[in-house]
Amino acid sequence: MKKLSYQRIYESEECLSPLGKIRHRALFGGYSLSVDDTVFAMVAEGELYLRVCEESATYHVTHPPTLLTLSKRGRRVSLNYYRVDDDLWLNRPLLLQLSKQSLGEALQEKRRRRGTGRLKDLPNISFQLEMLLHESGVKDPQTLRALGSATVWFRLRRLRKDLNVSVLFALEGAILGLHAAAIPHQRRQHLQEWAEMLTQEKRG
Repeated sequence: MKKLSYQRIYESEECLSPLGKIRHRALFGGYSLSVDDTVFAMVAEGELYLRVCEESATYHVTHPPTLLTLSKRGRRVSLNYYRVDDDLWLNRPLLLQLSKQSLGEALQEKRRRRGTGRLKDLPNISFQLEMLLHESGVKDPQTLRALGSATVWFRLRRLRKDLNVSVLFALEGAILGLHAAAIPHQRRQHLQEWAEMLTQEKRG
């Protein structure tokens, strides 16, 4: 079954390549397919499933969806993804169009969550860091952006003196929407120098 899933993944990557670079990773006993870290499809037991979206409603009027069901913590859970049947595989232009719609709605939801959602939805922010941010008075992405990474890191250091510069980079990346390692070199160097100066002053 794993071999069948990998065959379907490679077939999907080839067919849907116009959407961008498609990556896959293991998830809930199946595999997620994503473009720019935005999941829009799943592969399970050798079948491709697309994320259900409003734009695909017209298609589902004549093609009732078969939803993806996976085992999660010993329970069967239905996910909001519908199976791509043999007829749809034969209609590659329509398959690409429906996949584009699924990706488009996933991207829109991601933007909405980044604008008004939880801190944990931002890059680099773990659940533990989110809790520490809440403790420091930073409870949402807007506050984080308004204060800036340096001010927020300074607040966090008052609570946890062992926090190193990697947390500062994580905060800056979260504000920019980037992985910490992708922060521009000049900005990264500036933050590094500022953090070193601050910690030296504290020691002095």
